Amino acid sequence: MPPSHTERHRTAHIGWLRAAVLGANDGIISTASLMVGIAASGASPGVILTAGVAGLTAGAMSMAAGEYVSVQSQADTERADISREKRELETQPEFERAELVQIYRQRGLDAELAARVADQLMAHDAIGTHVRDELGITETLRARPVQAALASAGSFAAGALLPILAATLAPETATAWITGLSLATLTTLGGLAAYVGGASVPKGAIRVVVGGALAMAISAAVGRLFGVTA
Repeated sequence: MPPSHTERHRTAHIGWLRAAVLGANDGIISTASLMVGIAASGASPGVILTAGVAGLTAGAMSMAAGEYVSVQSQADTERADISREKRELETQPEFERAELVQIYRQRGLDAELAARVADQLMAHDAIGTHVRDELGITETLRARPVQAALASAGSFAAGALLPILAATLAPETATAWITGLSLATLTTLGGLAAYVGGASVPKGAIRVVVGGALAMAISAAVGRLFGVTA
């Protein structure tokens, strides 16, 4: 028997990684920015903490709903395209075969080999072949709305817990702890996401940290500008 060989590709992580990273980043940045802005207005520690909890709850629900609707739209489009391919295979199989032959010729096969490959693959799994090679839809990258929604909500809540925890443990110096812990976590998260995705770790970390720091700074400025100290 030939030796088994299994390759691990980074594209297998794209579906859940995108939703998880987006959710965690948004959870940290939006909740920390909200709490820093409230703190800059002169609010009490209790109000700051309440704002953080409210931000976590609303943000997690918003992320889940938004991600579900977005990915469900993609899934609906995929199903519609697959249904169309099924109808075309039933009504005009020769045209569909010609499309496959043309695709394989564009990928470098000669006319005879392209025709043979198209015939064999269509005989084995016609709709699966067209979905993969004509539509570009694969099982790895296929839209999964529920998975994306749960990943977004869960990661948002996990990220939002960090500034809330900082405000709980150090209520008198909440702003400093929220800012420091959030930026440190964003550095780690940005670097980790870049590593898993095969990108530059320093660039990934810096990109996330700069965005988070800017968001918190603007929120603090707005809070200080419009806040009224009790």
